[in-house]
Amino acid sequence: MTDAVVEIRDLHTRFGAAEVHRGVSLSVRPGEVFALVGASGCGKSTLLREVIVLQTPASGSIRVLGQEVTGMDDDAALALRRRWGVMFERGALFSSLTVTENVTMVLEEHTRLGAGLRAEIAAAKIALTGLPPDAGPKYPSELSGGMRKRAALARALALDPELLFLDEPTAGLDPLSAAGIDELVRHLRDALGLTMVLATHDLDLLWRAADRVAVLGDGRVLGTGTMRELSGSADPLIHEYFHGPRGRAAREQAWNRK
Repeated sequence: MTDAVVEIRDLHTRFGAAEVHRGVSLSVRPGEVFALVGASGCGKSTLLREVIVLQTPASGSIRVLGQEVTGMDDDAALALRRRWGVMFERGALFSSLTVTENVTMVLEEHTRLGAGLRAEIAAAKIALTGLPPDAGPKYPSELSGGMRKRAALARALALDPELLFLDEPTAGLDPLSAAGIDELVRHLRDALGLTMVLATHDLDLLWRAADRVAVLGDGRVLGTGTMRELSGSADPLIHEYFHGPRGRAAREQAWNRK
């Protein structure tokens, strides 16, 4: 796909003698929510780190927004990173900064905007993620888990990215807070036209928000498609992943909402 936002070809990743990825290939289309799933240890978070140039694969090609990122120098990587946002699994918020300061720090580092405009943009991003106005002056330790996720997402949106990466966006959240993140992902895709790539094990999130899903296992892509397509797969590893008790419950809830 020449218009792919992210295109990975024949990717290999090794840690010592262990080979995590053995010829992984996949493409992410513009404007879609694309999810990476698989059992723990399948390499989905590692793959995400390689795409955002935090880790280097052993071999293969990764193109993001039309640019090859494997072997990219630091200056080129910095310029490309300004075009995407990342929400890490644990938020990675600076505990000594308020929510507003966490967001404005990105603007201060990458733009020449004045302090007043930076504060206005931060307030808008905080509101966009569904946080109340009084969340801005609070420190991460004063927020619930769900609110910290939203604050991290506000920071990821600070530079109006074309592409958004989310690593386990609902991990550690109660069901109500997780459902709120599911709805937020859909809202951001629809309202902003963002392309999103997320790594998750949350089957509810997959059914509610993902346009396409790639299932990783045994070092490769076992299958790619919609949740309906994958849930009907004859591949035993894919079938096992989607047809356990939790998978059946998530599927039934999704179909009941239709």
